[in-house]
Amino acid sequence: MENFWSLLKQSLNGTYVSVAPYHLFRYVDEQAFRYNERKNIAGDLGRFRHVVRGTCGKRLTYNEVIGKVDDVLPQDGD
Repeated sequence: MENFWSLLKQSLNGTYVSVAPYHLFRYVDEQAFRYNERKNIAGDLGRFRHVVRGTCGKRLTYNEVIGKVDDVLPQDGD
C-alpha cells in the first residue's frame, strides 16, 4: 500500500504539476490502473492494448469531463 501512495505522490508532484481537486479521483484511478497492470507480461504495449479494448465503442465528450452534462441530447435534424 505504501508503494502505491509513493508512486501516486511522485506522479502528482512530477508529471501532473497542477491537479484540480475536482479531478483528483481520475488521477488516482489512472495510478491504480498502472499499479495493477505493472506486471503485465507485454509491458507498456500490453497496458496500452488493455486500455484500447476498454474504450472501443465508448464516447466521452469534453462537457462530460468538466461536469457539464446536458439532460437532453440533441436529436438528428434539430
